[in-house]
Amino acid sequence: MPPVQLIVHGHFYQPPRENPWTGSIEPQESAAPYRDWNQRITAECYRPNTRSRVLDDEGRVLDVVNNFAWFSYNFGPTLLGDLEERDPDTYRRILEADAASIQRLGYGNAMAQAYNHTILPLSSPRDRRTQIRWGLADFLARFRRRAEGMWLAECAVDPATLDDLAAAGIQFVLLAPSQAA
Repeated sequence: MPPVQLIVHGHFYQPPRENPWTGSIEPQESAAPYRDWNQRITAECYRPNTRSRVLDDEGRVLDVVNNFAWFSYNFGPTLLGDLEERDPDTYRRILEADAASIQRLGYGNAMAQAYNHTILPLSSPRDRRTQIRWGLADFLARFRRRAEGMWLAECAVDPATLDDLAAAGIQFVLLAPSQAA
């Protein structure tokens, strides 16, 4: 019997939180002790995943691992833009993890997503194609390679969306088992 393979996928997205008049993120009390939710989630999730400690039975650090090099993931463009500006080291490590997976596997762990986390089957054909195009352009600019796969918001899919993704060069999407039936 062949070995069982398990693929873990992480979807990471934060909506834009900037005040549209000032362009800045205002303090968010519910994110305490951090100033805002982007800072809190970065400190509690994104940054620790770029430097995860591997411990022995005694609790001693054996290694420090960038988890993003070891599982499939996608980041929303607005979140990557925030990380690039406010935590460039974490941003750099996320990009490096994709490059490391290419070195190890021959393909990258990072996937693209529609630019604004849009549920593509609910969009007009023009908006759907624009969201795909913008998501792919952002991915190419950041990861310096074309995306092979695209994460779909809420795993929402229909034949027209799949046709547009295929026309854009996307080779695969993630689906729920019931969708693949």
